[in-house]
Amino acid sequence: MASTPTPLQQLDERFLLHPFTNHDEMHAHGTHVIVSGSGVFVQDAQGRQLLDGLAGLWCVNVGYGRTEIIDAVAAQMRQVAFYPSFFNSTTEPAIRLAERLARLAPPRLKHTIFCNSGSEANESALKIIRGYWKLRGQSQRTKILSREFSYHGVTIATTSMTGLPSCSAPFDLPLPGFIHVPAPHAYAADRESDPVAYGKWCVEETARTIEREGADTIAAMFVEPVQGAGGVIPPPAGYLTALRALCREHGILFVADEVITAFGRLGEWFASGLWNLDPDLITLAKGLTSGYLPLGATMVSDEIADALRHGGYFAHGFTYTGHPTTCAAALANLDILENDGLIPHVASNIGPYFQEKLRAFAGHPAVGEIRGYGLIGALELVPPGGKAALTPTMTLGVRAAALARKEGVIVRGIRDIIALAPPLTIAREEVDQLFAAVRVAVDRIWE
Repeated sequence: MASTPTPLQQLDERFLLHPFTNHDEMHAHGTHVIVSGSGVFVQDAQGRQLLDGLAGLWCVNVGYGRTEIIDAVAAQMRQVAFYPSFFNSTTEPAIRLAERLARLAPPRLKHTIFCNSGSEANESALKIIRGYWKLRGQSQRTKILSREFSYHGVTIATTSMTGLPSCSAPFDLPLPGFIHVPAPHAYAADRESDPVAYGKWCVEETARTIEREGADTIAAMFVEPVQGAGGVIPPPAGYLTALRALCREHGILFVADEVITAFGRLGEWFASGLWNLDPDLITLAKGLTSGYLPLGATMVSDEIADALRHGGYFAHGFTYTGHPTTCAAALANLDILENDGLIPHVASNIGPYFQEKLRAFAGHPAVGEIRGYGLIGALELVPPGGKAALTPTMTLGVRAAALARKEGVIVRGIRDIIALAPPLTIAREEVDQLFAAVRVAVDRIWE
């Protein structure tokens, strides 16, 4: 039986619409209100401390309560809280951050336009790509390739790219010209016994799609190096290399959507470097500020930037593009990642330990598959009847996430999947605490 709603929960029910929420279900139990955070923990309005095993929403990479970011934001707001990058103007933090990203990113990517989120970063990429091809005299290149199980945002266009029917079907999307090709999700295709072969088939099927649609009509392909919200799907060996070569062969721009994977999650500044993707564009958000303030970015190659710079009036941007306070937060966040050595720490220490504890679930009767890389992971859950007994309404991952929260940890439930991506600052004993709670949840799902 649900407890009596608090005054704050009552106000929430009356006035606030939540993203990605079944409101009737939520308000039947009362909104979970978080009031504070420190390190890898948050505290709710009932005084419970919870280990945040999802880093907010895949983003609080440096943990909660970092005074370095808070102080940098306060100092910038005292100096100039906001001024736009319109009117042939900008501010110092935007310039400094663009230069910093150019030093960190893959070599051809030296130019950045800022925005407010990952959705806007991908939306900006879409418009830049259309403008680029028009300037190149190939305005027939308008089609966009993306993959099933992908997540690229929630604007009209980025939802059309997102390969999750639960996101697109309620809005009668996708729009025409957005084409989905198979993702290398071998488990979902019942090909988990040979994921490399299935990845090769996915590339071959993508090639057939390109031939069918006409390569000269396709503008770009958007690819998450590790698919996140679709279920934490790392690429099988050889897949990304072959996909990148296929796009290059047909002159199709390659966009690495690194909204989740950049800034240390996989033990590198950019996941593109792990697989030598050499993208034409990269889209960023989340770990760029560790979620302390909203900020997204679209980085483009020298070739694209040159075309835009000499192509006349560039009619794109947002009021808060290059917002000085959010850029100051990003600069302080990047300082923490660098000064604390968090990225090599993920690569050689806490990432391998996290994966060891994740893969200790191998053989558990409720676990059908384990996937992960660095500090991101997923468990595919199955009922007592096994994978064949799964039904679309079971949502074992959602149920397990609720059980884990009762044990004091936050994870994400996606369909029948438990997804995990804790802050990069998590200690080994905290990893142990995280997985101890997950084990209780998985055991109870099996009961």
